Amino acid sequence: MQLRYSYRVYPTCAQQEALARAFGCARVVFNDGLRIRRQAHEGRLPYVSDADLSKWVITEAKKTAARSWLCEVSAVVLQQALADLNTAYRNFFASLSGKRKGRKVAPPRFRSRKDNRQAIRFTANARFKVLDNGRLRLPKIGDVAVRWSRSLPSEPSSVTVIKDAAGRYFASFVVNTTEEPLPTVDAEVGIDLGLTDFAVLSDGTKVAAPKFLRQAARKLRRLQQDLSRKQRGSANRSKAVVKVARAHARVADTRRDWHHKLSTRIIRDNQAVYVEDLCVTGLGRTRVAKSVYDAGWASFTAMLKYKAARHGRTFAKVNRFAPTSQTCSTCGRIDGPKPLSVRSWTCPCGAVHDRDVNAAINVLAQGRWDNSNACGAQIRPASVPAPRREAGIDPARRVSHAAWESSP
Repeated sequence: MQLRYSYRVYPTCAQQEALARAFGCARVVFNDGLRIRRQAHEGRLPYVSDADLSKWVITEAKKTAARSWLCEVSAVVLQQALADLNTAYRNFFASLSGKRKGRKVAPPRFRSRKDNRQAIRFTANARFKVLDNGRLRLPKIGDVAVRWSRSLPSEPSSVTVIKDAAGRYFASFVVNTTEEPLPTVDAEVGIDLGLTDFAVLSDGTKVAAPKFLRQAARKLRRLQQDLSRKQRGSANRSKAVVKVARAHARVADTRRDWHHKLSTRIIRDNQAVYVEDLCVTGLGRTRVAKSVYDAGWASFTAMLKYKAARHGRTFAKVNRFAPTSQTCSTCGRIDGPKPLSVRSWTCPCGAVHDRDVNAAINVLAQGRWDNSNACGAQIRPASVPAPRREAGIDPARRVSHAAWESSP
């Protein structure tokens, strides 16, 4: 499987100028290619092929006075900029035809030199090299100092040099790694994600939400106020923008580090991990949007997914419409929806449930049901017919719990 290994790099002033030229040239090539294809579309002309586009905006453009400075950077950087444009168009067309699942993809847009994030990519054809002294040799840029936090597992196939909004530089290597299976364990876990408790496990463990953004809100507010008082276009405003970006980057880095440690511990201790498939986009439109994005559920579940694949664990998402918060994990009775203010409830069977722990247990049961074992063992609470007054909302469409169990 392919993984990315990112490291902080520290280019010199001359190397920063060379990287700035490379960022600008890649952006211009991308915009030129996009402009040609848009003009062809508006003129009802055939779609410009990848080969013709590369010839026009790179090979022929270098011979003109207006684009002669494209020769100052590696040709691979320019080719990869066009490759990004082609990928964007393929994703857009696949989204239009329905071949690409998920949210609709918009057509490519022009890149701006004012974008907070700039990036260029070197492939193996560029002959970049990690030297014995630990420096990264990049064509037409030089030997860049790298802070190696860990060693690369294999030879990288490409490297992406990134400059973020905080002015930091990173080198992101793509490497091919083999699976590193962990020792088999008997434990399995279901996870219910929330805001007060970031994660509630089916064994009763509750992980409190750290709320990194909320903790840094006071400092961010002060920096944002300072930024708003600076005159547009001034040097002081540029410095204030960097200060705000660094504060946000510190929050994001802290959250990412915490996600990594928690996801690694969960994958190491459990053979199978099941998580509810939450609609983060929909929750982002509600009044708790700031807390939802502060939690970072999507990035956390993505870490669980790739770490499970790497270490030979099972990972699956449970249907978001499964009534995990309404079902009694003891008898299987659906007790109906409850407001968020209800944190515990008692089932008519006599079981007293903590709302989140009960939901995590049901997530585990649902995940086992969806990924049923070959032994045919009972992996879910037995179905119990629900009283008529508790089944469904519309009396004309009410179904029993047993019917819900038998539905696909």
